[in-house]
Amino acid sequence: MMQRHSRIVSTGRFVPSYRQANSEVESNCDLESGWIKRRTGIDARPIADSSHAVSDLAVAAGSIALQRFWEQDRTIELVQSDLVEMAPEIGMLILATSTPDFLLPPTAPDVASQLGLGTVPAFDIAVACSGFLYALQLADHFCKAESKSVLVIAANVLSRRVSPTDPASAAIFADGAGAIVVSPSDSEGIMAMKLESDGTGSSHLKIPEGGSRFPFNKETFAKGRHLMGVENGMAVFRYAVESMARLGQEVMDAENLTSADIDFWIPHQANRRIIESVQSRLGLRDGKVGITIEKFANSSAATIPIALDYFFEKGKVKRGDKVLLTAAAAGLTSGAAVIKL
Repeated sequence: MMQRHSRIVSTGRFVPSYRQANSEVESNCDLESGWIKRRTGIDARPIADSSHAVSDLAVAAGSIALQRFWEQDRTIELVQSDLVEMAPEIGMLILATSTPDFLLPPTAPDVASQLGLGTVPAFDIAVACSGFLYALQLADHFCKAESKSVLVIAANVLSRRVSPTDPASAAIFADGAGAIVVSPSDSEGIMAMKLESDGTGSSHLKIPEGGSRFPFNKETFAKGRHLMGVENGMAVFRYAVESMARLGQEVMDAENLTSADIDFWIPHQANRRIIESVQSRLGLRDGKVGITIEKFANSSAATIPIALDYFFEKGKVKRGDKVLLTAAAAGLTSGAAVIKL
């Protein structure tokens, strides 16, 4: 029977332990001391071990979310080998990533296999920093239609897609993974969502070569065109502020909510100045704003689920809270959601 609602029932995160200091990036990029902190709010950025790919981070975060999902109805202590017993309860895995292990095959089936989920449908989506919200809407519809739970993981190893001498990317981007389990529910959970794209700005932030438009060639790597490039950072900034504020307001309006009704806001952690600009437009007071950029930097689609898990752990958000989520990304893409935890 089709369910009326879905809700987030568990969370998990994995963030590499190594933290690259601002001083190292500032030295590589010939920046004055303190420039990164002033411009972005970032103190340091987590960087994955050289032996780890995005699937390793995804499995680590996903296993935590699955353990917590499983333990809600069972009191047994789980270990990694027990995860296979969860297979009948998870009907799909969605991996939001811009840095898959390989261009082919997709990474999600391998992650599902490692997590003991067997032959469930598993697929990657590449929507840059908005990827988690796009995945959340897909999970919401699947839960309602199939009455099965969905594991959503957002993971990136962006440190391998930035030029160490480019302050526009090296100063901001980091590695990490966040995961949630979304389950069918008789009570309201995911309340309202809005997704959007504007392809007229697709050139503003991109990896120039390596796709079907400009395949790898002998000059690609010599010129660093396999790495991320920011061609119009101010346009991306303006789009992020405008779209997150507008869509955030639209999803609140859809549920007849005001900023006073929102218990907590978790924005995509792109840049502290972007967050502060959107906060001002939405009229949210400081105590309701979840900022983790100084600690975890910008891991693209992973920032929102990492922050959600972090603030659960810290007691800043709790069951029953109404939480606003917003993101904007290369593409250009954006999204917003109001959820009841």
